[in-house]
Amino acid sequence: MILFFSVAIFLWLLEGSLASEQGFADVKALFANPLCQFIIWGSLAALAYHAVAGIRHLIMDMGYGEDSFETGRATAWIAVAIAVVIIVLITGWVYLW
Repeated sequence: MILFFSVAIFLWLLEGSLASEQGFADVKALFANPLCQFIIWGSLAALAYHAVAGIRHLIMDMGYGEDSFETGRATAWIAVAIAVVIIVLITGWVYLW
């Protein structure tokens, strides 16, 4: 649900930033807002988890990791751990720039 609305908002912001020089300045000023930055971070975090979980499901569709309930549970926790690492890397990259 978060990704659905965030994609729509990001596309709207992209359209606004490409419409004119003033639109770009408006979007840039909006991104300086801490609440907006938090929403962007949350959207990127949701996207990171969604991507990792999708790759997990693709691997399971090939027949790996679906032997038992315990294996499925372990791969789910591995996916969460990988997503957390990616989110930390995204956070560090955002604050670096």
